[in-house]
Amino acid sequence: MTGPSHTHAPAAAATSAADLADRLRARGLRVTTQREQVLAAVRSLGHATPEQISESVPDVDLTTIYRTLELLEEIGLVRHAHLGHGAPSYRPAEDEHIHVVCHACGAVVDADPKLVDPLADSLSAGSGFVLDRSHFTVFGRCRDCAAEQNRPTER
Repeated sequence: MTGPSHTHAPAAAATSAADLADRLRARGLRVTTQREQVLAAVRSLGHATPEQISESVPDVDLTTIYRTLELLEEIGLVRHAHLGHGAPSYRPAEDEHIHVVCHACGAVVDADPKLVDPLADSLSAGSGFVLDRSHFTVFGRCRDCAAEQNRPTER
């Protein structure tokens, strides 16, 4: 997989193929090989852009991958987050975490969503705002890049 590196915690039990079928049929939609392949690719990659998913399922065109990801998110099987300026990154919906992204090297670390509980509680108490943790991404510098930035330069 190309792109930013990820430190990824294991996902909770993956949604079964039967669950995919049930959710699609409940909406009057068919189970297709392409839908199964795209969901399987998201599960296996953990975090992936549509382009990275396309590399895993080369028999499915990129437009179909985008449409399928949209549908899979609509029926609650995948989630997306914006980890930078490019395409969104998709992951299984049951994979609960927030993202911490280094501006310098592009590393992405998955962090416990409870870290933002004080912020979520404050927003809720102050204005009734409900934070969507699935899209929560924090940008900054990782330890190595911060150390590099603070290292004195030689003259």
